[in-house]
Amino acid sequence: MTTTLFSPLQLGDLQLPNRIIMSPLTRTRAEPGHVPGALMATHYAQRATAGLIIAEATLVAPGSSAYMNEPGIYSEAQVAGWKRVVDAVHHAGGRIALQAFHPGRASHAAMNDGVQPVSSTDRAIRASDEERAAGKGYDTPRRLTTAEVGQVITQFRHAFENARRAGFDAVEVHGAHGYLLDQFLRDSVNDRDDEYGGSIEKRARLLLAVLDEAIAVFGSGRVGLRISPLVAFNDISDSNPPALLQYLAQEIERRAVAFLDFRHDRHDAPAEEALYDILRLHYRGLVLRNGGYDRDSGSAELARGRADAIIYGKAFIANPDLVERLRKNAPLAQADFSLLYTPGPRGYIDYPALEPTSLDEPALA
Repeated sequence: MTTTLFSPLQLGDLQLPNRIIMSPLTRTRAEPGHVPGALMATHYAQRATAGLIIAEATLVAPGSSAYMNEPGIYSEAQVAGWKRVVDAVHHAGGRIALQAFHPGRASHAAMNDGVQPVSSTDRAIRASDEERAAGKGYDTPRRLTTAEVGQVITQFRHAFENARRAGFDAVEVHGAHGYLLDQFLRDSVNDRDDEYGGSIEKRARLLLAVLDEAIAVFGSGRVGLRISPLVAFNDISDSNPPALLQYLAQEIERRAVAFLDFRHDRHDAPAEEALYDILRLHYRGLVLRNGGYDRDSGSAELARGRADAIIYGKAFIANPDLVERLRKNAPLAQADFSLLYTPGPRGYIDYPALEPTSLDEPALA
């Protein structure tokens, strides 16, 4: 029987009704103190028909904001706020995972009462041409000491414990996009000569230690990992992505991690496809793929056995009922990207679902 977007999926300990995953999408709608509020609860509950919601990147430590109003998971108020969100999603019949992250050198002192960013290095992110033209830049980070790396692991452990108290169904470790764990992982940024730098094994040590903490709290059947070996966001790259991926795949296989969120710029790029082949040689768990999929390409990927589920991001912004629209092959609403990070409900919870009379397009088998 052909696997489709609507085939159920056993994702570790979670039974999903479909293979349409909502991507973690930073929307900067948290209330003061990085506390999730009623607006976020409504937003996520509207999208609860996704097989799994992976909630937006959530700060594990104070003084590390990169986007101003992103949520956190380190305070009691934040735990209470997230519980409100999780309860709303569960009430609507959905499942939701927390994505835990530390931005590292991608944070800004001006957003954090003057607190200097930290990283594996003391080199700042090089601003893009567009950022320089807009007068934007990045602060020089402070290189974490070996002892402080241990404190980061403790911060993540506390975040996972808080996520469990808030009722999340699972957690995803954010090891991608040039944020702190990725700043240790990839060698264009990590220039350390201690036990967290140099060889692939040493550069991966922090990420794997954090992953072990997630497993200790949630169990391996409710833990996922996001990596992006070829994504250059936040001025990062690696000299040998295939070797890096092979080592990570072997290590997450050994830990029986439930899923790998394999983040691409473009899923159909030949280099990405080659990395997927390496991944599949060494990791038998579930692979969630993203990077520009639409209904047809996502369906084809599943039918070919090149993914276990498909992650959709932009499509979920303007289509709270994306699952039903894909099922009926109905037109997708287009997002107003000028409202992506603005405060308030506009462009966040005011995208309408289809009228029932318009759901008469042929369904995807």
